[in-house]
Amino acid sequence: MRRLAPIALALALLCLLAAAMADAQAPTGASAPAAAPRTHFEADAATTAYMATLSPQARARSDAYFEGGYWLVLWDCVIASLLAWLLLATRLSLRMRLIAQRCVRARALQSALYALEYIVVAALAMLPWAAYEGYFREHHYGLSNQSLAGWLSDQLKAMLILLLFGTAAIVAVYAVMRRAPRRWWIWGAGVLVVFEVFGATISPSYLEPVFNHFYALPDSPLKQRLLSLARANAIPATQVYEFDASKQTLKMSAHVSGLLGTAQISLNDNLMRRGSPEEIEAVLGHEMGHYVMNHLYEGLLYLALLTFIGFALVAWVYNRMRSRFGPRWGISDCSDEAGLPLLIALFTVFGLLLTPVQNSLTRSMEAQADAFGLNAARQPDGFAQAALHLSEYRKLQPNAVEEFIFFDHPSGWHRIHRAMVWKAENIDAPDIQSYDRSHTVPGQLERPRS
Repeated sequence: MRRLAPIALALALLCLLAAAMADAQAPTGASAPAAAPRTHFEADAATTAYMATLSPQARARSDAYFEGGYWLVLWDCVIASLLAWLLLATRLSLRMRLIAQRCVRARALQSALYALEYIVVAALAMLPWAAYEGYFREHHYGLSNQSLAGWLSDQLKAMLILLLFGTAAIVAVYAVMRRAPRRWWIWGAGVLVVFEVFGATISPSYLEPVFNHFYALPDSPLKQRLLSLARANAIPATQVYEFDASKQTLKMSAHVSGLLGTAQISLNDNLMRRGSPEEIEAVLGHEMGHYVMNHLYEGLLYLALLTFIGFALVAWVYNRMRSRFGPRWGISDCSDEAGLPLLIALFTVFGLLLTPVQNSLTRSMEAQADAFGLNAARQPDGFAQAALHLSEYRKLQPNAVEEFIFFDHPSGWHRIHRAMVWKAENIDAPDIQSYDRSHTVPGQLERPRS
């Protein structure tokens, strides 16, 4: 033990020396840098302040417009069902099929001719309702400045496109009905999914330009920031396009579209004219989120799944209704084109019942794109401004049941609050501080936090 004492004493002295050196090198309390004061920002207060920028009259008008849309969903289904009943009960659908059989001999051509007849008859029969829903109602709420002639021209273009692609889809579905009468719903769903993917692929480049003129956005600092935002998120776009939506509507919109490694950034002229630069960046950041997170593919996958489920359920109901009412309506078998109005009506009812599911799936992807856009564009106040502009035709603060059933996007209140929460978490960032110093921000509360 005595031999260990000098060793223990030496170790103790070394420990004391090391401690003394550490104390000498450590900064004193007086010279240690103080933690940077954190700016105080109340997300709830800022949200309330943004909401207060809308007048009660504006909110009442927006609520009335959007809540009226709840009934439109139901009336769309009722009117489509009444049209189907009219075509079947009067045997007009049967006479249309007989005309097709007398005109052509090939079975596929008979399906095509019947499809052309049905699309034209249905479009003309639905025209008064479509005019109320898409023209007169939009003008009543001040959301459109399109002339009646312009609206009718767009309806004619839409019908011609439907005649082309709708006829092809109907011919293909009835071809598989004839080939596989017991499992036609499986192959029919597959055919429709192929058409859905094809439509999503060609729509940005070939269908949308039918209704609007697309042109390159003139060079500007804003355009360069948008392209920089695209490059930073690996979006292969080298141009930003503007399109003349103002000839049809006052609503603001944008999209980043493309499949298989292609991308097109487009925004309408309403957004360019009415939106602030930070608002435009926030909106495009959101749209880029859809592209980066492959929401188009995800949406097509959801749509394909719902299409197969829909075909299975519709086929089950269709076969039973055909067995009971087929002789009265002149429908001979499942592949008889005269039964198309019944199929369309059943799919319309299925779509109505599926409204909460479809909206919830879409709303989830929109919320993801919101979060992406806030992090990418870093424009929370621009995002709040966009939510206020969208409130011109979307109810700003619905209850939970309304939002679950009828909203395919998060409500305006939720989007503004989410943006303000993001801002509160990033309030001391230089770009956010710089923005607040140069802009009047609703609900801005800046003071050192004690």
